[in-house]
Amino acid sequence: MKICIYGAGAIGGYMGVMLRESEADVSLIARGAHLAAIQQDGLKVLFKDGSQKQKKMAATDNPADLGPQDIVIIALKAHQAWEVADEMKPLLGPQTAVVTAQNGMPWWYFYGFEGQFANLRIESVDPDDRQWNAIGPERAIGCTVYPAAEIIEPGVIKHTYGDRFGIGEPTRQETQRLTDLGNVMEAGGLKPRIYPDIRNDIWLKLWGNLCFNPISALTHATLDVVATDPGTRALAHNMMREAESIARRIGVHFRVDIERRIDGAARVGAHRTSMLQDLDKGRPIELDALLSSVREIGRLVDVDTPSIDAVLALAQQMGRVAGVYPTFPEPDIDDDSAAPHVD
Repeated sequence: MKICIYGAGAIGGYMGVMLRESEADVSLIARGAHLAAIQQDGLKVLFKDGSQKQKKMAATDNPADLGPQDIVIIALKAHQAWEVADEMKPLLGPQTAVVTAQNGMPWWYFYGFEGQFANLRIESVDPDDRQWNAIGPERAIGCTVYPAAEIIEPGVIKHTYGDRFGIGEPTRQETQRLTDLGNVMEAGGLKPRIYPDIRNDIWLKLWGNLCFNPISALTHATLDVVATDPGTRALAHNMMREAESIARRIGVHFRVDIERRIDGAARVGAHRTSMLQDLDKGRPIELDALLSSVREIGRLVDVDTPSIDAVLALAQQMGRVAGVYPTFPEPDIDDDSAAPHVD
């Protein structure tokens, strides 16, 4: 099986090294000094218990060097994936599956829906339908990412937490490609769980990301502090309550309650969220997939989001002052004359 990790950063690189433990032919798309280090010495992952794994594998910044794959795992931030959607085409053969291993609302979310939201596009995640058209929703496999990791120097990733992933088909079908993906992940030492409806797990992960990430970026507090300080915990609770109201209106079921979700985040410990890491390093922050998308769907289902709106406005302004936002043009979702884009 040929697997390409598009975006061999902290999570993508960790997945690549682990998947190389299986019999899969794994290749990486990376760039800059990180790519140069991988090409020279391979990619190294340092684990919390002091152990490490180092693997040599094909790595390039040009997808055309690799050709069609069986599976492409997109481990970029949502805005980065949008930017490179057309560049991904050399990796896509007739049967290639594309795994969206990203935080936030995926661009394919309403593919496989019935009724008024069938094939609706989320403008804040996929402006101009770039990913929908370049990749095609029929290729997509949903993936929720629970490990925590960070690049500490070019070619070296520090893994701090977790090995669990959720995977599932947007169509809710049990397919051979999904089974194959789960098997190769298990063979590499990862722990995938196949969900009959991956959207429920997407919302469970998004539930935390939409509040913990921007609050941590605004305050520079680590995850354990955000989840336990009375003020930030209360704010996170309010944002999650608004998101839950939206999600339930489009058929989502939550297997835990808000307090349990926040407590779970607290147990991760003094982790610097990905948004805080990006802010500190001057990289674009991932607001649209985490917050703008939830607000956009909230408008569609007539749910008010005052806490989400306030935190989004603050985070956007913070990002603009720091030069790390916007990531792409914001949709005019408050214009009642603008109809949702559906087939």
